[in-house]
Amino acid sequence: MKCPACGKDMVRENFGVNVDVCENGCKGIWFDQGELRMLDEKDEGLGAALEAGLRSPRRNDANRGPLNCPKCSIPMHTHGYARDQAVNVDECYKCGGFFLDSGELKAIRDNYMSDADVKVYADQIIASVPGYGQAVHDLEAEHRRVESVQKFTKFMTVNYWRKKFV
Repeated sequence: MKCPACGKDMVRENFGVNVDVCENGCKGIWFDQGELRMLDEKDEGLGAALEAGLRSPRRNDANRGPLNCPKCSIPMHTHGYARDQAVNVDECYKCGGFFLDSGELKAIRDNYMSDADVKVYADQIIASVPGYGQAVHDLEAEHRRVESVQKFTKFMTVNYWRKKFV
């Protein structure tokens, strides 16, 4: 398989999970669907190949255009990694593969966010949206109004049937 970043041949390496590494080029790493999740925390994976991959310095050409998936040949989508928003990854939405530039796996592992961290981070982002607090207040008021209408409707229905059959 050819590296989507530099076009050199990638080599299959065992990180505890078999991945493709651009050893003779940019040192990028290709993960098939589900493989990155098996290696994104510090205590995951093993072996000399993984250690070598983690020692590669972080390099990313910010001016580089979109990469094409080395498996599907379609443009991949660049976005922040779910567990470390500071690292942009390239993902193929067709096959589910990820390409990480040199050093990005180490950055993800060093800054991995637990489920609790992700919730706090998401809550901070949501709370920073202008008008969010007012929208939450309005939604809570609407829920109270709906509950009140439902109780009134139930009360009126019960009373109607009581009067009809009494």
